[in-house]
Amino acid sequence: MKKRQALLLVITHGAVAAAGFAGGIYALPVLIAPPAPTHEEMKAAIAQVQFTGEFRRDLKDSDSLHWGEGVVSIASSAISLSGRLAPGPDYKLYLSPEFVETEADFKRLKSRMVRVGDVKTFENFIVAVPQGIDPAQYSAVVVWCEAFGQFITAAPYR
Repeated sequence: MKKRQALLLVITHGAVAAAGFAGGIYALPVLIAPPAPTHEEMKAAIAQVQFTGEFRRDLKDSDSLHWGEGVVSIASSAISLSGRLAPGPDYKLYLSPEFVETEADFKRLKSRMVRVGDVKTFENFIVAVPQGIDPAQYSAVVVWCEAFGQFITAAPYR
C-alpha cells in the first residue's frame, strides 16, 4: 500500500471515529434518561409553586445544541420544568442571585450560586430542593452542563 493511500485511510477512519464518538456523547444521555415525570407528578409539583419563570431559546449563549424552553415552577420542596431541554450529559440545576444568560456570567457568579441537583430528563423534570436551600433567597434558575462547562439555559423568577 502506498503512503498516500495509508494516510488517506488513517484520516478518513479517524474522521468517522471522531464523528461516531461525538454522536455517542450526544445520544447516550437521551438513551439512558429515565422516563419524564408523569402528568400527576408534574401537577403535584406545580401545586406548591411559589415562583415561576420561563426558559427561552433566545438567550445570548443558547444555540441549536444548548437551549431550554418552557415554564419553570419553583417551590420550597422542588423545582420543575414543564417544557424541554436540548439533550446533553451531566446537567445540573443551580439557583442564582442574579439572572445569567452567558457562560461568562455563570462563571462569575458560580461561587454565589447553590447547586440544587441533577437534571436527568429532557422533557419535563422535577428536581427536589435539598433541606437548607431556600429558593426565595435567589432570583434565577440555571441549567448548566458540568462536564463541558456549557451554559444551557436560565430563567429569572423574582
